[in-house]
Amino acid sequence: MNMNQVTLPVKNMTESTNFYRRLGFLLIVDTPHYARFSCPDDGASFSLALTQESFNNGAIIYFEHQGLDAWVTELIGLGVQFEELPTNKSYLWREATLLDPSGNKIKLYWAGENRLYPPWRIT
Repeated sequence: MNMNQVTLPVKNMTESTNFYRRLGFLLIVDTPHYARFSCPDDGASFSLALTQESFNNGAIIYFEHQGLDAWVTELIGLGVQFEELPTNKSYLWREATLLDPSGNKIKLYWAGENRLYPPWRIT
């Protein structure tokens, strides 16, 4: 089994698809009410669904990239704004935090081996 699909609610499809394309994701389905992206490294995908209803999405979406710091620097150069620049966390991940145009929280991170095998992993 593998978890491979998440759908995020968005308020403006054009603005949102442009944002995720700027982050480097490949747009593979594009309609006025739904879009799907492929992640460039491993084939994972995620979607956006247009909603007219107000929402407060409490989920945090994580995108992993080994070259986190260079990626963040590149995105800043493209005008992407961050709430938090790459920071080492106590749980041994390095993360940067930003919001998409609809307010969905995104963390760009690198965890390496610690993502699945932290020192405190249970057996």
